[in-house]
Amino acid sequence: MYVPFENLPGESRIWIYQSNRKFSDAEFSEIETDLQSFLNEWAAHGTSLESSYSLKYNRFIIIAVNQEVQAATGCSIDSSVEFIQGLEKKYDVDLLDKMNVTFKQGEHIAHKSLIDFKKMVKDKSVTENTIVFNNLVNNIEEFNESWEVPAIDSWHSRFF
Repeated sequence: MYVPFENLPGESRIWIYQSNRKFSDAEFSEIETDLQSFLNEWAAHGTSLESSYSLKYNRFIIIAVNQEVQAATGCSIDSSVEFIQGLEKKYDVDLLDKMNVTFKQGEHIAHKSLIDFKKMVKDKSVTENTIVFNNLVNNIEEFNESWEVPAIDSWHSRFF
């Protein structure tokens, strides 16, 4: 059952999917419609999941579940991954590759492979103060506090 993202408690579990390219506004509008349809039907062991989504920077899809109402289970998580895989095919994008880094360069959102990001660190093209997207956050509270942070304050710090 879809609910507005801001109505979910801070402990709600999240999954963040970053695209290897920016979606057009039209694509993001279609994705929003598809997400609402999926989340309205999403269930674990026959029980609806109180869930939502947030779309950021025409590049990130964040799915959230209120685990206090009903926890997401292996099968329900699998169905969400299948949904994301469907989006990958439909829009010819990569949303599941965790070996990429997305970060801000001024107002621009950059997306690089981990190898290229490490080279940029070595070349001092990015610094400890570069704002990175820490997609390892686990819940809405962490998302709000620690998703967009200086690289030194995230798992990216190991490269400096």
